[in-house]
Amino acid sequence: MPNIFFIAIKIQVFLLIFTFLFSLSTHNKSNTLRAESRNFSSISLPGNDNLPEIENQPPADDYYQRDFMKYGDFVYSNNIKSILFNRKGWELTPPIIELNSGEKLELRFDDLDGDFKNYAYTVMHCNALWQPSGLMEYEYIQGFYEDRINNYSFSRNTRVGYTHYYLEFPNSNMRPIISGNYILKVFHDGNPDNVILTRRFMVFEQNLTLDAKVKQAVNLRYRDIMQEIDFTINTSLYPISNPFRDLKVVITQNGRWDNAISDIQPRLVQGNMLIYDHEDANLFMGGNEFRNFDNKSLRYRSLRIKEINPISQGWDVLLLPDRNRRFLRYTTSNDINGRFLIKNDDYPDDMLEGDYTWVHFTLPVPGPMADGNVYVMGELTGWSFTSENRMEYNYRDSQYELRLLLKQGFYDYKYAFLEDGAEEADPSLFEGSHSVTENEYAIYVYYRKPGDLYDSLIGVHHFISGI
Repeated sequence: MPNIFFIAIKIQVFLLIFTFLFSLSTHNKSNTLRAESRNFSSISLPGNDNLPEIENQPPADDYYQRDFMKYGDFVYSNNIKSILFNRKGWELTPPIIELNSGEKLELRFDDLDGDFKNYAYTVMHCNALWQPSGLMEYEYIQGFYEDRINNYSFSRNTRVGYTHYYLEFPNSNMRPIISGNYILKVFHDGNPDNVILTRRFMVFEQNLTLDAKVKQAVNLRYRDIMQEIDFTINTSLYPISNPFRDLKVVITQNGRWDNAISDIQPRLVQGNMLIYDHEDANLFMGGNEFRNFDNKSLRYRSLRIKEINPISQGWDVLLLPDRNRRFLRYTTSNDINGRFLIKNDDYPDDMLEGDYTWVHFTLPVPGPMADGNVYVMGELTGWSFTSENRMEYNYRDSQYELRLLLKQGFYDYKYAFLEDGAEEADPSLFEGSHSVTENEYAIYVYYRKPGDLYDSLIGVHHFISGI
């Protein structure tokens, strides 16, 4: 791995001046379609009267209002932290299982109130764009429509006490009977309107064969900064009479949904082969490798850790100041594509003996960004943009700052700019963008059969750019 530390030091002054000149300029946008509009139901949620006695609670004016149920990944209670949702036995996989395969998902989360609460869950079927499909529960669920989360344990050897909840799904009480997009909704006290968190998951049938590759954008304008996703779909085993009308294809990058490409049409149909090799409609910003830090131990300083200090409620962990990578040459580095792992090197039980730490992020910038806000982005913030992960500008030290309450582990993250009124964040202003960056992509193929009222998920393909 090339070491560019000394080169970066020599050009640091140049970067600071150049960053300021570009900070007020218009920002390049990728030609991707936005994955979804944010759709709210009319379900009102009561306030949380038992917030943990920990500082830095998000104010009420979040980027998303917390008063309505959302069809995506969202947390509605400030005391809920460290949500993990993945295929059982595979910590870094997305929450997706094959229909009738016996595969299971596992949900984990912590309640910082540290007491027992009567949590229950249900699932809702959605269409390809994560809007309610309108089906009745009996049309997509076998078993009970609601069930309790009975598996919980209390933390041990921690400064911050919490209750850890665990759920396996599907189970003997509830399982999906059709494929497609789903929302898992966890609620409190038997009241489905008292939602504490929602998470996306998918159930698929592999009825199609997909082949895909990632390459530098053919369009010379984007060749150095964007990646083109070309792919084919083979329908020989599952004939589709009208793919332009009945198929919907969605492409995601590193598990993000704010920049997903949706509703892309085949450029060419050759018999049973649907060919998607557009020059502009299937482009993603290549981005950069994720930054990361390691606070698995609170006894010694590890990767990117500057200081570790005990406080009355938890720990303060100061990260080394980051720098703007927009004009730096690309260099490979190991990351986990924006995810995080809960790990603890100090005690044997990661989930129950891992402590909570206030992690301090700093990003030197000559002046505050206009017409938008800067966020710490990644799975550590649920890929969302709320007041909890919005950075504040420190005029005295000329830097953006944020502290996040995070459980011990290994974390990937990036800095991103979100323009006022926009839904897709732009990390390139601080991270740069390179067409050779390693990224993880997923293609989801949805099919609405003639006469059906919902979208089946009939094909899935995961792959890594590997350019």
